[in-house]
Amino acid sequence: MRRIMTVTLVLALAGLAATAWADGPAGETCAASLTSDGKAIYAAVAATNPTSETLKSVVEHETRALAMDGKIGRDNARENAIAAGACVRTRLQ
Repeated sequence: MRRIMTVTLVLALAGLAATAWADGPAGETCAASLTSDGKAIYAAVAATNPTSETLKSVVEHETRALAMDGKIGRDNARENAIAAGACVRTRLQ
């Protein structure tokens, strides 16, 4: 019984690890088509390793921080954040 539980636990952890980076290359491919500001947002958001549940708040926080620091333009920040968020979502799936 103990062996079955151990094997089940190992398989469950392996499954979690596999889903954490399920489609990283697709996210990177998507990010390659972003504007320079979109790429900056994507990089900042991806560095925090958000989950699907925290993605929206992380994108908002990182975009606001980049705009306030003058690292991205404020005029198109919203559009760039939406595009970058979509690429990060692709990366998470």
